[in-house]
Amino acid sequence: MNLMSGTYYWPATFPSPPSYPPLEGNLECDVLIVGGGSSASQCAYYLADSGLKVAVIEKEKIGSGSTSSNTALIQYSGEKMFTNLVNTFGNDYISRHLELLQEAINEMEAASKLVDIDCEFCRRDSLYSASCSEDVDALRKEYEFLKLQGMKVAFLEKEEIEEKYPFSREAAIYSFNDGELNPFKFTHALMDYAAKKGIQIYENTEMNGHHYDPQTNRMIISTKGGSSISAGQVIFAAGYEGIDMKKEKLVSFVSTYTVTTKPVNDLSAWYNRTLLWETARPYIFLRTTADNRIIIGGLDDNTNYPKDRDSKLIHKRDKLIDEFNKMFPSISVEPDYYLGAFYGGTADGLPIIGMYDEYPNSYFLFAFGDNGTVYSQMQAKIIADDIMKGNSPDLELYLQDRPLSAKRK
Repeated sequence: MNLMSGTYYWPATFPSPPSYPPLEGNLECDVLIVGGGSSASQCAYYLADSGLKVAVIEKEKIGSGSTSSNTALIQYSGEKMFTNLVNTFGNDYISRHLELLQEAINEMEAASKLVDIDCEFCRRDSLYSASCSEDVDALRKEYEFLKLQGMKVAFLEKEEIEEKYPFSREAAIYSFNDGELNPFKFTHALMDYAAKKGIQIYENTEMNGHHYDPQTNRMIISTKGGSSISAGQVIFAAGYEGIDMKKEKLVSFVSTYTVTTKPVNDLSAWYNRTLLWETARPYIFLRTTADNRIIIGGLDDNTNYPKDRDSKLIHKRDKLIDEFNKMFPSISVEPDYYLGAFYGGTADGLPIIGMYDEYPNSYFLFAFGDNGTVYSQMQAKIIADDIMKGNSPDLELYLQDRPLSAKRK
């Protein structure tokens, strides 16, 4: 899959990350993780103290896939409002989902303090604004739901927004204690942590086949280098490329665009350096970085053809800069890095843990959506618990065949 093209900011922040050898010879392990991005690293992190023999294989270098284009706004809210999710799944179901997302953000913060590599985790508040007056009622209902769930949120009217920001919106939800991080460093930090705990990590080791051995109840994975890996269980945590292995009917792709500016001297006009996004679809989102750059993203396009996506890159870059200038006229910005990338979402608004008959003893981690890093953390913990404890009560919430009609009362 041609995931992305352009220039990438995150790898430039960590030019000499840890490296790992390719797999030579055959291998036997309890758990094999296929992939080397954030989802795979989060799985490795949770299995690092399990006492199991765990291995990771990545076809290129750690963090070289969509992790390099991840904008890493660490939020519990996603592309579908929780009030809409309640209509589909029921209140108890989505209340637990929201609780798990909150736990995942806390776990990310805890992990960032435990690892040896600084991954620039920082708590940030979020402003989720109504893009037009017609969206205000839905936004208010969302706020009321979040408030009932115990979330620390405020509802800002137009005057309050104008007092805090140089732009105006009809209304907004102000959420406290979301976050941001450097996803490339975070991925390497978790892999480094896992490697120091004894997990075997292999780069430049590409899977090219698999089969199930019923006599041993093990999955056999072959690599392009000629190695064979016998694993008791397999986690396919290859991000969007996991769809190349297993098509999933709930998943669809669009193209999205991102600009990272040169460092900005004065961000005082940006209240609390809040994470910014809106109700419009497609929408614009904004965040700052540890070295005072601004990431401007969005303007999604309904194409999944790489040539079509890439042909629009310069136009989208300029449009994103224009949109930022409208919001923050006093902040002068210049684009430094910019890219176009595929972005995956799910039809019902929840991420997926896929378990399929043709892949026995295996999990597919499809943490798709606009807060995918949080989804990954949540699902990696669920999968690790299921492996280590023999069951996770939250697993069924995210299975690919979750019953849409069976609302929990």
